[in-house]
Amino acid sequence: MSYDPNVLHRATQRLEQTRRLRVQQAEQRRQQVYSNNPRLAEIDRELRATMTGVMTAALRQGQDPGPALAQLREKNLDLQLERRDILGQLGLGPNDLDDTPACPACSDTGWRGATMCQCLRQLCSQEQIRDLSSLLNLGEQSFDRFRMDYYSTQPHPATGISPRDNMEVVRDTCFGYAQSFPKFYFRNLFLSGAPGLGKTFLSACIARTVSEAGHSVVYDTAGNVFARFEEQKFARDLDAKDETRRYLNCDLLILDDLGCELTTQFVQSALYTLVNTRLAAGLHTVISSNLSMDEVSHRYSPQIASRLAGEYHVLHFFGNDIRLQKKNQF
Repeated sequence: MSYDPNVLHRATQRLEQTRRLRVQQAEQRRQQVYSNNPRLAEIDRELRATMTGVMTAALRQGQDPGPALAQLREKNLDLQLERRDILGQLGLGPNDLDDTPACPACSDTGWRGATMCQCLRQLCSQEQIRDLSSLLNLGEQSFDRFRMDYYSTQPHPATGISPRDNMEVVRDTCFGYAQSFPKFYFRNLFLSGAPGLGKTFLSACIARTVSEAGHSVVYDTAGNVFARFEEQKFARDLDAKDETRRYLNCDLLILDDLGCELTTQFVQSALYTLVNTRLAAGLHTVISSNLSMDEVSHRYSPQIASRLAGEYHVLHFFGNDIRLQKKNQF
């Protein structure tokens, strides 16, 4: 799993801010209890100091630390019993004044060795959804809000299938893809059809569901993606290179509006790199386009067309423009 560096940075900052606030609040609580119970503060100071003092003295004198440790253990037990009694009288448990991590699995570091902890992964998912929401209006776009009444029940003359019957299959496929990610039997999807038929809406639904499941998701338009690749070509700093790395390494890339860009030789090269690198790494991609696969084969190189045709499951969108239908309602 490879989150956008900006997403990971913000999530890590939030984790650290929460940890600092918790430590600060715990210290304020301790000091408030200490101010009313000086003996409790004294006991805690003694418990912290005795181990270091006795061990240092025994080692400095070259003595066997065994007797000193036995003496220390007995003294500490007495102090702990007295401490427990005082806390009990205050209605507090033995650990209520301790600095206990919110996440015992990673002690609030966000990592368990080289593996990201679930607590940090959850924060990354929240930050990622915030980014996606700014682009895709995820507050309104979810599978349960997808409306089939915009699609006619009359058979389409070119296919003999009604747009509504077709869209039920498309919606169910997208839903299964998102819910089962990354184990759905189609690894990559190609959403093909004219503007205003729901491609971006369903892309947003997939993005939200997959992101909420804790996977790294990047959504962007083809034009923006290729612009970042062009910037990276001439970049001298790592920040610009990170912009393309996020497209290449995320668990799911959603590439919107393929075919609306100016198809230069550089764009052909960047698209091939993007598609081929992700296929080689076994990563998942959803592409939406106004182009059909036949049009793709005429617009892009044979290598690109072959990979898209061979490795992507095509979902066809047809019917009447939903945007125009909404406009005509008012």
